[in-house]
Amino acid sequence: MNPTLLLRTWRAQRAKLLAVVLALAAWGFCMPVIYAAYGAQFQHIVDSGLIPRQMTDLLSDIGGGNIFSLGGAIALGFIHPIAVALICVFAVGFAASAVAGERQRGTLEVLLARPISRRSLIVTLYVATVSFIAISFAAFMVGTALAAGLWGVARELDPVALGALWLNGVLMFAAFGAVCLAASASFDRLTPALGIGLGYLLASYFVDVLGSLWPDARGVQPLSLFHYVRAPAVLAGRLDPVDLVVLVAVATVALTYALIRFPRRDIAAPS
Repeated sequence: MNPTLLLRTWRAQRAKLLAVVLALAAWGFCMPVIYAAYGAQFQHIVDSGLIPRQMTDLLSDIGGGNIFSLGGAIALGFIHPIAVALICVFAVGFAASAVAGERQRGTLEVLLARPISRRSLIVTLYVATVSFIAISFAAFMVGTALAAGLWGVARELDPVALGALWLNGVLMFAAFGAVCLAASASFDRLTPALGIGLGYLLASYFVDVLGSLWPDARGVQPLSLFHYVRAPAVLAGRLDPVDLVVLVAVATVALTYALIRFPRRDIAAPS
């Protein structure tokens, strides 16, 4: 890893990181507020039979998110497309453009002319990607914990379980980031690298939701990385170590590919 490049990458991304951190902190803040304001009332309506139990079960199946419990509300915010899109700014956007974007702009040659190896470049960019993801998710957790304390529902929140959910989420998007970085190291243009990374993430999201809604499709859910983040179970203290192993394995395979592929590539003349 190259500390100088890492520092310069941080400086270049600091404004973007600040925007994502503030947005995720605000989004995380909303979940306990919604639960405290409406969770009990909705649960009372469900218990009264006005809303069919099948409908609430269907909503809970999609990632386990609901507003009938604090854990369910946090899970709902955690797997919501808004949160996923904000994290994708770095897990997909930054990682996919890290190499291919430099090549497309014609600045990769200048970077490689400095005393930095290609493998060191890949490792540094991946460390930057994971650090951006980790800080962004930490902002979500801080906003959630702050709101839970202010609205008097903190007693329902286990800090250890919240930390475990942070780790689980970071590893999942670090795996996506590794796939995007591997794609970025394989192309001279941003479009194919971004298309592969974003396509893989959207396909994973779709497969997980499809398996939740359609029992016959549950057999394909393990193909989705989202399947290995079970937010309600994690918040209940039931984190499965196998999920973490799978996510680390995917990230390792993708990063290894990038470390092998990029040093062997010829950097063609700009066109």
